[in-house]
Amino acid sequence: MAPDDITLKLRDVRAASGLSLSKVAEMTGVSKAMLGQIERGESSPTIATLWKIAKGFQLPLSALIDTALGDPSVFQTVTFPGSIEVKIVFPFDPALGAETFHVNLTPNQSHESPAHAAGVTEEVFVLAGALEILRDQEWVPLQAGQGLRFAADMPHGYRAGAQGAAFLNMHHYAQHAEFFEQGKLSS
Repeated sequence: MAPDDITLKLRDVRAASGLSLSKVAEMTGVSKAMLGQIERGESSPTIATLWKIAKGFQLPLSALIDTALGDPSVFQTVTFPGSIEVKIVFPFDPALGAETFHVNLTPNQSHESPAHAAGVTEEVFVLAGALEILRDQEWVPLQAGQGLRFAADMPHGYRAGAQGAAFLNMHHYAQHAEFFEQGKLSS
């Protein structure tokens, strides 16, 4: 997925909210200058920046990285420079309050994530390789065919073994499904 697909969704989300760049910067902790650069397609956001924006708007991540014209049968992949590759398997479904991603980590790659919005739970299921999950400040080892559920409203992380890792990552938003159901934004 090209960075301008992300740009379109951020612009759409901000327009739907009727908020200025200054107000969005206050809500998200992302500078007004960076938000403007993202909207104009002058800068590609990191996954951490997208999470800050999603958290500020109280939206699921796929609301920002799903394409405006996306075919739901075609999985969208976003590669964040110097970070992780995320493939949207199922964009946010308000009836389920969940979204699912397929994540690939290269050998020995790690990614630490700040806390998501209150009440967000993640489920990780390892498809290939070995993976460790940082949960409650401890690394929990998992092998292919194993899974783990944890509270994602606290810092957490993922670390691949020597062969790399592929895993499904499901996000459950207990408190935010009503945002979509009330028609404030459609995914």
